Amino acid sequence: MSEQAKALSEQLFYTKKTVYEAAPQVVADAMAFAGPYMQYLDAGKTERECVVTSIQMAEAAGFTPYRFGDALKPSDRRYYNNRGKNLFLFTVGTEDINEGIRISAAHIDSPRLDLKQCPLYEDNGMAFLKTHYYGGVKKYQWVTIPLALHGVVIKADGTTVEIVIGEDDNDPVFYINDILPHLGAAQSRQPLGEAIPGEKLNILIGSQPYEETDAATPIKLNLMKILNEKYGIVEADFLSAELTVVPAYKARDIGFDRSLIGAYGHDDRVCAYPALKAIMDEADSKHTLLCILADKEETGSDGNTGMQCSLMCDLIDEITRARGGNVNVVRANSKCLSADVSAAFDPNFADVFEKRNTALLNCGVVLTKYTGSRGKGGTSDASAEYVGWVRGCMARAGVIWQAGELGKVDAGGGGTVAKYIANQNIDVVDLGVPVIAMHAPYEVISKVDLYEAYRAFAAFNRD
Repeated sequence: MSEQAKALSEQLFYTKKTVYEAAPQVVADAMAFAGPYMQYLDAGKTERECVVTSIQMAEAAGFTPYRFGDALKPSDRRYYNNRGKNLFLFTVGTEDINEGIRISAAHIDSPRLDLKQCPLYEDNGMAFLKTHYYGGVKKYQWVTIPLALHGVVIKADGTTVEIVIGEDDNDPVFYINDILPHLGAAQSRQPLGEAIPGEKLNILIGSQPYEETDAATPIKLNLMKILNEKYGIVEADFLSAELTVVPAYKARDIGFDRSLIGAYGHDDRVCAYPALKAIMDEADSKHTLLCILADKEETGSDGNTGMQCSLMCDLIDEITRARGGNVNVVRANSKCLSADVSAAFDPNFADVFEKRNTALLNCGVVLTKYTGSRGKGGTSDASAEYVGWVRGCMARAGVIWQAGELGKVDAGGGGTVAKYIANQNIDVVDLGVPVIAMHAPYEVISKVDLYEAYRAFAAFNRD
């Protein structure tokens, strides 16, 4: 290729470049940014724990609790804790509120196994807890791995009992049985999605019977005795509990070069953390900023802690009224980044990806114009004008980003919270980090992609 053709190609063609190629000056910062993020993951394996950890970070950055009706002035840094599972943080800008609000919306729930309300039973020398899987999981990935139990039990007198078992090195862990290969011929002939039925995702929790008893279920009795002595609970307290089983893994560096992070819950805490950091790190913004850490995205965003709840609009309306604005004008002028992950191209499973339009690892944060599945079902499909504005925003800040979508047209698909925000007359587009093995008990992301997500949210807040 001639030098003229080469120069013209560089000028006219769209070519993805890795962060290492395009912005080598940020690599050291990206590696440093990853450490606190990994600590955030280990501290917040459930949405409740993420809210607690995020509030601790926010208060250290000068945020204070907000109550509906509070007066607001420029530079105020406030947060609203919705039922311990959904968090809103906002800063009041110096410009007219009618210019709109810059919104970053991520979710902090992840696929997992929830205990049923009557979970405890004994069967032939073993005791188990029944579960109902939460979100899109490959059930076979959850068997024969170490598991931890997280959550809360609300007793009849209103007392809250917090439980975390399996994270400390001295804790026991839990387990889901699988059949040995010697007897698994019939199972091996089944499709992966059917080989482990949901009703077999039962958590093994013990085998020792209560001494000197002729009780019908002596193992169950012994385990309830242990739980009662340690936590003061009885079996009926499971009826008003939210207990979750998650992988008992820590976030770890992956690879000889330590360029990747393996962890449970990258989807979507890998977007929640940089969005949270970006609003906390922005001092005296001219724009009013809002960061949403939502619950229930993995099951459709329903309920009063999900993004289909009216709370986002209620809060925007309250901020607007406190600043003397018009709520309809504010929504029309607001801009949002729906902060959610995308699938990274995996050469081991290349047949389900359309490589020209799939995110590549290390090529920066991913902008996804539309999500949905088969015919764009369930997507807001951001306008070309808004995507163009976001492109300019990223370019002005030197953010390394790429376009992407979730696999081949007829291979599947997925959704985000973007459509619920777009339905409120707010411009929104998805932007997040590419993930390997999304929804697995242990997912993988690139440290430089994580850092570009932080730089993208920071640029969005400032532009």
